[in-house]
Amino acid sequence: MDTWAEVAGSSTGRRTSPAAVTIGTFDGVHRGHQHLLARTREVADGLPVVAVTFEPHPLAVTRPDRAPVLLTTVERRVELLHEHGADEVRVLGFTAEMAAWSPAEFVDRALVEDLEARHVVVGESFRFGARAAGDTDFLREHCARLGVSAEPLTLLRDGEFSSTQVRRHVAAGDLLAAARVLGRPHEVSGTVTPGDQRGRDLGYPTANVPVDERFAVPPDGVYAGRLVVAGTRYPAAVSIGTNPTFDGTQRRVESYVMDHGHDLDLYGLDARVELVEQVRPMASFDSVDALVVQMRDDVEAVRAVLAR
Repeated sequence: MDTWAEVAGSSTGRRTSPAAVTIGTFDGVHRGHQHLLARTREVADGLPVVAVTFEPHPLAVTRPDRAPVLLTTVERRVELLHEHGADEVRVLGFTAEMAAWSPAEFVDRALVEDLEARHVVVGESFRFGARAAGDTDFLREHCARLGVSAEPLTLLRDGEFSSTQVRRHVAAGDLLAAARVLGRPHEVSGTVTPGDQRGRDLGYPTANVPVDERFAVPPDGVYAGRLVVAGTRYPAAVSIGTNPTFDGTQRRVESYVMDHGHDLDLYGLDARVELVEQVRPMASFDSVDALVVQMRDDVEAVRAVLAR
């Protein structure tokens, strides 16, 4: 079995030289995860830093009923891990077979044999191996027998700086609180697809990204944000919902790119939508004219938020 999944920006195969390794789910690559990466860099003492993550989320394999919605795609996770200090990123293709490995087998195969780990840094709540039987005490003791150092680390007040806390903030629509944990705005991503063209007819053309329910998306409403396409970030008024004024049924993330909305052709392009702050909850309007007046007010409210 090939342990390492092929994901853009990640590496596969066995390493042939020593490395310092940090391992975790790393969903969102929030400030606690960034702390892990920084500490791994400190103990590496010149060795390359390798970040190991999982795809899919282990709970999606072992307890599908408890699998969380995700904060980032695996491709974005790899990108963020590189941005925050990883020299190399590895993606463990998590399977039922891997879930059955003993804790010792997991360390021996994934960390030592494949990665030539000399130092390992994990969050203090990290569990691994069959039935999550391996904890940080076992990791430290087993690694010591192999001549490898292992260090558990508190993720900067773990209860606050956790992926679970980000999901709660996003579900509540509190994007400012989510950003404090992440160290950046929460994002949703996808491919820009044609919509109903109503926005264009109303003078507010939008880039539409269908909502993927596997990922954390805030409640329906209008948000200040930015649309990121091909490395360019555009200020945007973002509507999340089904267009209740027009009895819509498909939930979408619709971004009106301010000052550029009429001259951008984004169909078919991959996009990220950074969500900064909610401007108002979603509402249905009695007339198109009333909706247009509100859209004009929304754009000005978004400008004010982004200007801060």
